[in-house]
Amino acid sequence: MKSPQSSPKSKTSLLENEKEVQEYPMFSNTKIKSKKLAFIPLVFLIYFQVSGGPYGTESTVGSGGPFFAILGFLLFPIIWCIPEALVTAELATAFPGNGGFVIWTHQAFGPFWGFLIGFWKFLSAVINLSSYPVLCIDYIDPMLPTLSHLPHYFLISLSTLLLSVLNFIGLPTVGYAAISLGILSYLPFVVISVFAIPKIDPSKWVFSGQNRKKKNWPLFFNSLFWNLNCWDNVSTLVLEGVKNPPKTLPKAFLSAGLLTFFTSLIPLLAATGAMSLDLDDWVDGYYTVVAEKIVGKKFKKWVRAGAFLSSIGVYQSQLSSCSHQLLGMAELGLLPRLFGARSKWFNTPWAGILISAVISNLVSYMKFRHVTSLVNVLFSLSMLVEFSAFLWLRVKIPDLQRPFKVPVTRLRGLIAILFIPFGILVYLTCVGTKVVYLVIAVLTVFGIIWYHCMKIFQD
Repeated sequence: MKSPQSSPKSKTSLLENEKEVQEYPMFSNTKIKSKKLAFIPLVFLIYFQVSGGPYGTESTVGSGGPFFAILGFLLFPIIWCIPEALVTAELATAFPGNGGFVIWTHQAFGPFWGFLIGFWKFLSAVINLSSYPVLCIDYIDPMLPTLSHLPHYFLISLSTLLLSVLNFIGLPTVGYAAISLGILSYLPFVVISVFAIPKIDPSKWVFSGQNRKKKNWPLFFNSLFWNLNCWDNVSTLVLEGVKNPPKTLPKAFLSAGLLTFFTSLIPLLAATGAMSLDLDDWVDGYYTVVAEKIVGKKFKKWVRAGAFLSSIGVYQSQLSSCSHQLLGMAELGLLPRLFGARSKWFNTPWAGILISAVISNLVSYMKFRHVTSLVNVLFSLSMLVEFSAFLWLRVKIPDLQRPFKVPVTRLRGLIAILFIPFGILVYLTCVGTKVVYLVIAVLTVFGIIWYHCMKIFQD
């Protein structure tokens, strides 16, 4: 793929040009020999990067009630998913490169902010990754009692290793695996939804919760956001994984968006309409109880198996994104070259895959609720910068070649589109706990020190 408006400066390290105003996209000119993703695998890869199915949506009912949970999954795709996907489609096609959002943030605000958003996004991704090997073990452990005799951390490490294997082979393999995992993991919900039809009482859908039970809005929005974000992750795969991005990426976003919408909403309507509404019961993993009561006791195992497969799909897709992000940052001079090492056999970023897997394994001891909150705050901080970069690039480089462009020309119109997403991000940033803020502060200071050390060594 040829780089639009490429120049010899493209090979120059970003850190060496911190004081210069960059007029053109900067990314690697390395000739890449890699197979592109076909359209359907790309759709399922995005689907798993964003959602992965209805697993984990139960807490929206428990924290906000059926009415607000259903309303959330109806409105959130419009007020959040569409704006994020549009911004990603424009910038990923204008600045195609392994760095993705790192590249366009650098173009807007300079290399420091490019590095910082990359640092925050990478931390958000690998911390999120750490929960999936644990979830896999939790889902499959009741079906394989012999696993309970093995040390817990050994099982997590083994699970992390096994989940990382496909990424070493290549993106097409991950993409085709995502299709199988997506279909198989959702089949239990097709059965549940069909069996639930005779039992559905539509009046339960407008039930807002018990009178004495207060709404847990921070948990509600964190759960909703966690299940419907990360549309920009695919930007790190555009250069090496997407054929004809200006045409393919918007269509893939639309297809993945519809897939995410229906696979989340249909089981939610079926379960809330057919089940008793004691909201204390609606926590993550409650769909196994729903399966038992609506279909039968033995079917509970199938939902566990589906959740296990969904966790594999989410892990595989997100690992591919953050490993290519590290590759891109290394190519741009924001990380040591070692981070961009490729496999001689498959040409995949083995160093990025290994580093991401090891870090996710190290943080896997954290409690899941802390992981969700920490991931959302880190992601929100980075998205605030990312949306700001999108707006500023329209002002800074108005004549930039944008193969796909959000069909709004005036800045005030773009601000109006992103006004609600900005509000969501600010809210999620403000509802973090003290522990979350402390961890982010420590990690951010570490990242800033790393950045300046990189500058010193490069000089």
